[in-house]
Amino acid sequence: MRKIFRAFCAGVLALATLNAHAQVSTMLTEQNSQVIKNVELEGDLIVCGGGLSGVCAAVTAARHGTKVILVQDRPVLGGNASSEMRMGIVGVLKDQYQEAGILEEMQLRNFRYNPLQRYTIWDDVIYTTVINEPNIKLLLNTSVEDVVMEGERIAAVKAWNTNAYTKYLIKGKLFADCTGDGILRLSGAKYRRGREFPSEFNESDLAEGGDSHTMGNSILLQLRKTDEDHPFEAPDWAYHFTDADFDYTIPVSTIPGVKFNYKRIYSPKDNNFWWIEFGGLYDTIFDAPDIQFELKRIAYGIWEYMKNHPDGRGKGYELDWIGSLPGKRESTRYVGPHILTQNDVLSGGHFEDVVAYGGWTLDDHDPEAFHKKGRISIEYTTPDYFGIPFDCLYSVNVPNLMFAGRDISCTHMGLSATRVMATCALLGQACGTGAAVALRYGITPAEVRQDHIAEVQDILEDDDCMLPYRWRKVSPLTSAATVDSSIEVLRNGIDREWDGADNGVWAAPGEESIVYSWKKPVTISGARMIFDSHFKIRSKRMRKLEATTERVQVPPMMVKGYRIEARVKTGRRSTAWKTVYEEEGNFLRLRKVSFEPVEADALRLVVTSTWGSEKGHVFAFDAL
Repeated sequence: MRKIFRAFCAGVLALATLNAHAQVSTMLTEQNSQVIKNVELEGDLIVCGGGLSGVCAAVTAARHGTKVILVQDRPVLGGNASSEMRMGIVGVLKDQYQEAGILEEMQLRNFRYNPLQRYTIWDDVIYTTVINEPNIKLLLNTSVEDVVMEGERIAAVKAWNTNAYTKYLIKGKLFADCTGDGILRLSGAKYRRGREFPSEFNESDLAEGGDSHTMGNSILLQLRKTDEDHPFEAPDWAYHFTDADFDYTIPVSTIPGVKFNYKRIYSPKDNNFWWIEFGGLYDTIFDAPDIQFELKRIAYGIWEYMKNHPDGRGKGYELDWIGSLPGKRESTRYVGPHILTQNDVLSGGHFEDVVAYGGWTLDDHDPEAFHKKGRISIEYTTPDYFGIPFDCLYSVNVPNLMFAGRDISCTHMGLSATRVMATCALLGQACGTGAAVALRYGITPAEVRQDHIAEVQDILEDDDCMLPYRWRKVSPLTSAATVDSSIEVLRNGIDREWDGADNGVWAAPGEESIVYSWKKPVTISGARMIFDSHFKIRSKRMRKLEATTERVQVPPMMVKGYRIEARVKTGRRSTAWKTVYEEEGNFLRLRKVSFEPVEADALRLVVTSTWGSEKGHVFAFDAL
């Protein structure tokens, strides 16, 4: 009933909002109406850019009490991961290090509501995650055009909504640039673009530098299997490739830890066309239209070559979709108090102010990209994961400017390992958390780093963001409880399988298996749980072949239904279990719930159902 009532209230509110904006019945003319509308908005945190880093920054800050305005220049959220570009979400390479937090929440929501994994529905899964937060004002199709400064600080951004013919003046206390391209450089913030000289930071894997060259952009293709088979004819303006265009020696690395990548004209079943890449010798911002056209010419030509090849490699496949908007790897990087380098990555990133981590290789793409014969990228093996510090997420000279995503403070080589989207999502959550703490105390990000970094780290871990080389602190009530030895593992702060250790408890529905007790009654008003979302399922990160009838499912060991019970006094010497919270239909890994405070000498978690397994798997249960 509560869900029905909430839905009814939401409908009434939406209708009221529409009615408030409804025009009077009088015909509009040049005499009584305006062509351009001017709107002034104000928030605590203004997040520019709605890719995964911007979404995670906005949602995190909003959940911690911050009034957020999220400005996105596209009609959908998700950036490179959206239906417009469909780049793969990658990050750490080994299962036990998988990124959790808001990224995992969105992926699980996608499994639940988008079992056929259609990209347009994935867009709305991200959208749902944002609009569910009452503290977020979302502006789609809105481009930042300028900034308004008050001394060294940003006071507001000016933006333009193409669809609504609306100019915005958006005032804020703190600003986060998650655009990738760094539009808030209009503030005068220090930045870099291109490749450093190898000697500047002693980066031995950087072959050459001291130039403005970057990694290029890519346009992707999506194919679908079909029972019919028809030739494909590319437009006249596309390239028309022959075998001679791909007649080159394929280099093989003999250096340990080094891998060479090249254009791979192979069977289409892998459907990974990252190598349709171009633009590194150009300006990936100012030359974007020309780069886009060149990538279209390449992409159509590639599929024509593959589909019609005499060896039959394209047989049984059709072109289902081709991107119109390129995915961008590199453009601008801000300068923060610390510039993350190749050596930081290779040493594991042991930073006192660590707030996120990566685990991708140092994956440096040649600026010539597709038009280079042979090798077009080199990957250098990195540690299983490496820390990224808070000092990479705020400006060295604009006191109220933060950033997350591929425009953080790093070198070109540092970027080659941190630019991938799962890492960017963690950076966004770290940025949003740091911003919320800064706004709570009325201080700058630099002051957060100086005086409150431990608080930021604790919040991130409590929000299911693992940090390297440390583990989450359990709540004081949890630490003080008496527990059976069989569930002691739930208090170690390790909310995942790790180095072969399970770190969880398997609970069959209805069994009394997870009980905390105290010698004297304590006040309890909530609980935090981590359920197993099965990090080994990589298909959470969308398929490359979209058209399919195969459905994905919420991981079977995920706890679907559960009940939290407190043991309370019912008389001078009698007690009874009282249900203080229950949920059915859960599909999320992290659940933090609140209930009316109770005085109890015990608390227990009762699993009532799973998504298919005989038992549910629980990594953490904290009393709050």
